[in-house]
Amino acid sequence: MTVAGFLQQVIEGIGAGALYAGLALALVLIYRFTGIVNFAQGELAMFSAFLAWQCTEAGLPFWVALPVTLAVSFVAGMLIERVVIRPVEGGSELTVVIVTVGLFFAVHAAAGWIWSYQVKAFPNPFPDGAFRAGGVTVGWGSLGVIAVVSIVMACLYVLFRYTGIGLAMRAVACNPQSAELVGIRVGAVLGLGWGLAALVGAVSGVLSAPLLFLEPNMMAGVLIYAFAAATLGGFDSPVGAVVGGLIVGVAETLTGAYVDVIGTELKIGVPLAIILAVLLMRPQGLFGRAAVERV
Repeated sequence: MTVAGFLQQVIEGIGAGALYAGLALALVLIYRFTGIVNFAQGELAMFSAFLAWQCTEAGLPFWVALPVTLAVSFVAGMLIERVVIRPVEGGSELTVVIVTVGLFFAVHAAAGWIWSYQVKAFPNPFPDGAFRAGGVTVGWGSLGVIAVVSIVMACLYVLFRYTGIGLAMRAVACNPQSAELVGIRVGAVLGLGWGLAALVGAVSGVLSAPLLFLEPNMMAGVLIYAFAAATLGGFDSPVGAVVGGLIVGVAETLTGAYVDVIGTELKIGVPLAIILAVLLMRPQGLFGRAAVERV
């Protein structure tokens, strides 16, 4: 194992981890605002990727199709919260889980019915070739994915930290009852949270499509890695989702490259092992806060 080879694997892991971080962040956003783990997040991202593909097939350039797709995904996320989720808010946890699992199958079936289950080639928005330095080769595609995801993360940070809407969203996430007492429209904020989560998930889906090929099952594996990232970083920590995604991506790549028993075929066991280890040793994750109950 050479130093250059190790760095090569780390950089590739960071590129994969950026995709996992995007979907993990979408999971965390919904959980922070509503306490709901959205099992349909991967399918919503997949549906968004199909929308982007449909726009490119209609003749739109990719960088025009992307904002159109993000806008549609944002509105769809708000509608799902209003029509599907809000009626069961406050119900039992099992009811909410069943609703999100049902949403998973509904979106999956809708995508298969509209676009079929035939694999489609998604246009790669980034140029071919690679950047080489010090014996390490980094594809422009990987750099592009990292750049786009970083821009999305930066925009979310500015939104939450420096805007009135972000302040209202943080207030609702901390204490929705108190937020409502000071005049914040909690229902509208929850819908906005679902819309933002759908938008962030759409970015992950659209960036994953050129690497995975476009078909209704494309995000199933990515969702498992995203769950591992959110679990590792903490389901109530957006920063943890990003850090967790990068750690999971690097761990998966290094394990596949240097552990012969696992190789490329059994890498899916890495996120499952991470989930199990975190739940056993630190259930709140690296950046999450442990639940405190006052007697």
